[in-house]
Amino acid sequence: MLDLKFVKENRDAVAENIRNRYMDVDVDNILELYEQRSVLIRTTEELRQKRNENARSMKSKLTSDERNTLIEEGKVLKNSVAASQEELSLVETELFREAGKIPNMAHPDAPRGKEDKDNLEIKRFGEPTVFSFKAKDHVELGQDLDLIDFDTATRVSGSKFYYLKNEAVYLELALVRYALDIVREKGFTPVITPDIAREEVLEGIGFNPRGEESNIYSLEGTGTCLIGTAEITLGGIHADKIIDTSLLPIKMAGHSHCFRREAGAAGQYSKGLYRVHQFTKVEMFIYCLPEDSEKYHKEILGIEEEIFQGLEIPYRVVDTCTGDLGAPAYRKYDIEAWMPGRGESGEWGEVTSASNCTDYQARRLGVRYKAEGKTQYLHMLNGTAVAVSRAIISIMENFQQEDGSIRIPEKLVPYTGFSVIEKR
Repeated sequence: MLDLKFVKENRDAVAENIRNRYMDVDVDNILELYEQRSVLIRTTEELRQKRNENARSMKSKLTSDERNTLIEEGKVLKNSVAASQEELSLVETELFREAGKIPNMAHPDAPRGKEDKDNLEIKRFGEPTVFSFKAKDHVELGQDLDLIDFDTATRVSGSKFYYLKNEAVYLELALVRYALDIVREKGFTPVITPDIAREEVLEGIGFNPRGEESNIYSLEGTGTCLIGTAEITLGGIHADKIIDTSLLPIKMAGHSHCFRREAGAAGQYSKGLYRVHQFTKVEMFIYCLPEDSEKYHKEILGIEEEIFQGLEIPYRVVDTCTGDLGAPAYRKYDIEAWMPGRGESGEWGEVTSASNCTDYQARRLGVRYKAEGKTQYLHMLNGTAVAVSRAIISIMENFQQEDGSIRIPEKLVPYTGFSVIEKR
């Protein structure tokens, strides 16, 4: 959520930012509600003062008629205060609901655009893998080597679920441990988070837990949801807290399952493991002082690059356009790995993101610190260390060999215990 005073003072800039993000939010209605709230706060306070004056007057020496008059006035004032408070509560509820739809301001240098095709490539590592033979996609490789079973998972759980089998199980565990070892060396505290969070925490982080457009699985009647990322559970740890600045930055790496409805996700680019309802992820999360967030944003991206360079997977870094940022992000960088089996002759596919959400989530969750006697909001950042299912795609497709086997990146061999996956 943006500071409403900021919205009022920067109405045109906020409205332009909403247009640049291709979102539909009525700023003028929000400002009207904001003004109504201010008037109602003043009115309610004035009525309370009159009620208090009335009560004090009752303690004076009064005639019977004077006392009766004050009693009647007191009744009227009591009802007026209650009515004003009720109206204020209704206006505040609508105000905060509508104001919560305003996205974070975007970084001035974030590319303007509507969707991922408008993202700006800023860096590349390696070149797309070239084979001397006809390459297979990970679905075919997984079937040939008995690593992934989509058909059985569809019968048991539904579409977009999967079983990992044999060496693929160890590959998943190896990727998690590999990523955790790297981020721990960078000062991140490893955490295994719950896979469930309260709806108010999801809303605070900036996710929509309800409705047809939601990407979240809600647990009916519980007020909770399955998490789509450990960003949610890590961000909720310090909700409604004032954090001692001596503890900053707080760096955590959350290992969790992630659950996403992926409603409407179809087509060749969603094939196989790329867009599924459940996967494993290690997520980096940082709480820091506002002046440090851009520095830590670059640090998160650097760690993501170190992880994928270690895996020897060609990738590019893109600066995400305004329409593809997501409401909480001020700026976001994605790493897109080369996936030889994607499309007709290979395509880039997103494998990580790194987002600086400034104080947007902190305001919604009440995560604060004190400086120079003032309570202020921290900045919060998140980034993918490894989204296992997409990393597996990248490894299987880039490291396939002509005989149908898959070589394991050297950095992972100590974790897997084998260097090649071969046909049985």
